[in-house]
Amino acid sequence: MDPRKQLLIVDDNSLFRKCIADFFGDRFRVLEAGTCAQGRELLSRESVDLAILDERLPDGSGLELCRDLLQAHPFAKVIYVTAFPSFDHAVNALKVGAHDYLSKPFEVAALGHAVDRLISFSALERVGRLQAWRAKAESHSAILVGSSPSMSELRRIIRLAAGSDASVLITGETGTGKNLVAKAIHHASARGAAPFVTLNCSALPENLIEAELFGWTKGAFTGAVASREGVLEMAEGGTLFLDEIGEMPMHLQVKLLSVLEDRTVTPLGGRVGKRIDVRIVAATNALIEKAIESRRFRADLYFRLNVLRIELPPLREHLEDLPELCACLQSQQTRQGPAQPMPAGELSRLAAYAWPGNVRELKNVLERAHLLEAPPSAFLVGGKYSAAAPRPANQDASPLRTLEEVEQEHLLRTLQMHQGNFTRAAEALHISLSTLKRRVKKLSLPGPL
Repeated sequence: MDPRKQLLIVDDNSLFRKCIADFFGDRFRVLEAGTCAQGRELLSRESVDLAILDERLPDGSGLELCRDLLQAHPFAKVIYVTAFPSFDHAVNALKVGAHDYLSKPFEVAALGHAVDRLISFSALERVGRLQAWRAKAESHSAILVGSSPSMSELRRIIRLAAGSDASVLITGETGTGKNLVAKAIHHASARGAAPFVTLNCSALPENLIEAELFGWTKGAFTGAVASREGVLEMAEGGTLFLDEIGEMPMHLQVKLLSVLEDRTVTPLGGRVGKRIDVRIVAATNALIEKAIESRRFRADLYFRLNVLRIELPPLREHLEDLPELCACLQSQQTRQGPAQPMPAGELSRLAAYAWPGNVRELKNVLERAHLLEAPPSAFLVGGKYSAAAPRPANQDASPLRTLEEVEQEHLLRTLQMHQGNFTRAAEALHISLSTLKRRVKKLSLPGPL
């Protein structure tokens, strides 16, 4: 199949058609017609990306053919040509949807420039449609699943947050859905059609976070061959989500506080600040108050971010949502409509597990079970259940494990599954490589296995 775009030429002058076809033959697959009837016949069986239509044809008007073409191929671009130019003709051509107007005779090079402009415009339109589709898909994905009281209360708080431009601080354990809540706030707000930009403060080296956040001017540092805006400017009119805000270096916390106070951004190497209109939503799985006590996080920045605090519950505290969560996640994985209901016994086994990785761990377990065609309970860490698991009446309950012990076992098992490859283990856990290394170091786990 010819991968080139298709160019339709409709003109009763065969010499004109041949000249145009020869000029564009290397770039397009050229279709030719000498009448409206021949043009319509081609439109009924061929796709058209670009068309060059003559005004006067033996059996009708190029204006009528233009309407038919755009009805059949709404994203096609039309250049209208005529040997009888007038202001009225040009206006009528643009009214029916033509994108450019040329009067005969003209240089073929002039037609080439017109085609180049329309191809560039078409590419920009496609990017716009893609961005709109992504925004719509994101808004649909930012749906919180669950009917428990805690989830109902969370949705109520999100509605309140969406009605304001105040800064929001989202806290909770890893895997509870902080990114999802931030998206839900953005898409439910008046900023929903504007950009939603994310910066993970733990995923970048310290020397790069500042550049990503504030941008830079040409020559600001070695390798800065051109100016580039930072994420604060990229999110103009929308929302900037600062994930893992607790990992932001202290000197950048000062600069971020300044931005929040005067709403002005100065790029690296720049001298003039630029006013911005951006809402800040931040998230952390760290105990932020303890970070303030140990002077690892500025209290003034905390108060500026903590206008509205949203604490996400761990999965073990709303296990009544497990059936809905499983059904939703399984449907996303199969992509074939609603999934088969999970057997009650299997749900009971899942409900007896501690879920240290929360909804993210549940998603990974269900995906692994789907790929390997096995029950999800077969992939729980160590096959061990929480203290809530039913036990025989004559069996003493073993001591409840600490979260640190559960996390240590989970990380060790994941690293073993990936033969000590930290990069693949971090991807499986849906955390950054730097976060995984930090947790391994804190829990005194061995290095690459």
